[in-house]
Amino acid sequence: MGLKERVYSVLIVSASRTFNDALQPLLPESKYTPVKLVTSISLAKQVLTERSFDYVIVNSPLPDDAGIRFAIDTSRSRKAVVLLLVRSELHEEVHDRVVEHGVFTLPKPTSKQLIAMVLGWMSSARERLRESQKKTLSIEEKIGEIRLVNRAKWLLIHHLQMTEPEAHRHIEKQAMNRCISKRTVAQEIVDRYAE
Repeated sequence: MGLKERVYSVLIVSASRTFNDALQPLLPESKYTPVKLVTSISLAKQVLTERSFDYVIVNSPLPDDAGIRFAIDTSRSRKAVVLLLVRSELHEEVHDRVVEHGVFTLPKPTSKQLIAMVLGWMSSARERLRESQKKTLSIEEKIGEIRLVNRAKWLLIHHLQMTEPEAHRHIEKQAMNRCISKRTVAQEIVDRYAE
């Protein structure tokens, strides 16, 4: 799927009606869906326990918190790209605090054009995160396969008195002869001999 066809989910955390009204036209349904709006950090935390979002946009301050810690935590623990809007006099200080955690910042007031540009940057960052997640899953699957094969080898060593190289060759040979993966052979051995 190309970047132009990609659809992003958005959580907006903002108590400013003016900001919310200005942001809505920049988030057309064809590219951004669902778009969920909440007016406090506590509501945002509750929503994030129920589902994840590609983008989280925080318009600081909020009635119950400035949102800085929330932005950092969301960026670090979720697979979301976070944009934090702060008053211009605080921007440099807040930016220095959150940048190392991958949080984008914008000083307020800002323009629709700048927000539209930042949304483009956020899509680039989200796609990079998506690729990183795929690689991580691939590595985790490979590690899982290695663990399963090792467990199967030790079961063969224990139950059939094979040496480690013999057990390894047995698993590889079974996989080749039957045109199945080593993972499948290993799982069959574990199912057969595990107690």
